[in-house]
Amino acid sequence: MEAQKSTLFTRDFTLVVIGQIISLFGNAILHFALPLYLLRETGSLTLFGAVNACSFVPMLLMGPIGGTAADRVNKRNVMVVLDFLTAGLTLCYCLLWGKVPLVPLIIVTLMLLYAIAGAYQPAVQASLPLLLAPDHLTQGNAVINMVNTLANLLGPVLGGVIFGLWGLGPILAIGGVCFFCSAVMEIFIHIPHVKRPRSVGVLATAAQDLSESWRYISRQRPVFLSVTLVLAAFNLLMSAAMIVGVPGLIAGVLGMSDAYLGLTQGAMGLGGLLGGMLAGVLGNRLRPRHGPLFMLLCSGMAGVMGLAMLPGVPALVSYWVLTAMSLSTMSAAMMFTIVLLTLVQSQVPGQLLGKVIACIQAVANCASPLGQAGYGFLFDHLPPWTILLGGAALSALVALGSRRVFRQLEA
Repeated sequence: MEAQKSTLFTRDFTLVVIGQIISLFGNAILHFALPLYLLRETGSLTLFGAVNACSFVPMLLMGPIGGTAADRVNKRNVMVVLDFLTAGLTLCYCLLWGKVPLVPLIIVTLMLLYAIAGAYQPAVQASLPLLLAPDHLTQGNAVINMVNTLANLLGPVLGGVIFGLWGLGPILAIGGVCFFCSAVMEIFIHIPHVKRPRSVGVLATAAQDLSESWRYISRQRPVFLSVTLVLAAFNLLMSAAMIVGVPGLIAGVLGMSDAYLGLTQGAMGLGGLLGGMLAGVLGNRLRPRHGPLFMLLCSGMAGVMGLAMLPGVPALVSYWVLTAMSLSTMSAAMMFTIVLLTLVQSQVPGQLLGKVIACIQAVANCASPLGQAGYGFLFDHLPPWTILLGGAALSALVALGSRRVFRQLEA
């Protein structure tokens, strides 16, 4: 096994990467098209933000459960089953489309898509230390995150073109085929797995595992909890504004076409890809103490977006500024994510890794649904530049106040 791990792109890691490309592209194109379809049909940013918030909640709930499964069940089997489930979900949407009310159908579909994604990612992240040598872990995380952002680059760009030309139907077909093909290919991945005994039922075992991971975070590594709470505050103020604000402003306020919106969300994917490439090149030179700097950069870029939405700025100028700042923000955020993920993978015991990653992600993202619903309401009732500038100022304060926490994390 050690000989197999001597290179980055081993057979099994390569199959994981290819499976991620196919599966995440299917996710990206559906996550882009379904909310956009709802926005085009209703024209309500408040409803758009509320639906995004509702769909995000199951991902938070399923993340820790997926982390528990990743530590107890063969990680390959988790990926295969969830991809088959997502293919079936897409088929069910096609069968119900036009036969049931639109808003509940999209809400339920997005909730299930996000729930599956929340359970899926811990299995992938927890598999990397089993497939890669420690000195390849940062590069492996960079590759996986670049694949994620590449899917988020291609999905919205192609989705915007396809949606504008032919509507939602072809996008549903493409997504379903992607999930099915990914599941079939993942069957051939070999991830080392040692079955852990359990003395109680499945639900009780899951509860014990989650309690164990929470005790580890809160007692043995309390700095993880402090960082997680900082991330939750930042997500409330900044990530939610990006998720709801960027598509809402471009499609709703600026009145740009679906292709323009797809181009912007593709630029966000490109920014993440560039951030992953930079993280892979810089490697261990990126340290946790750089976290507040990345957060400040994101806050500053949101401020520039607010200035671009001031009255009198031409719509096309505002659009290109939003696009450029979205790209830059995603690049900084991706580098930050890779640094933290690599740190957790290198410090947390293997039997806890999937659960700890999932718990950190769940707590860090728990404020995002509230932020998405709130921003959707605010963008419908206040000038967008005031919201963006206010969010940028508050998130900058969070970044400045977090410097001591990140220094403790590195120590």
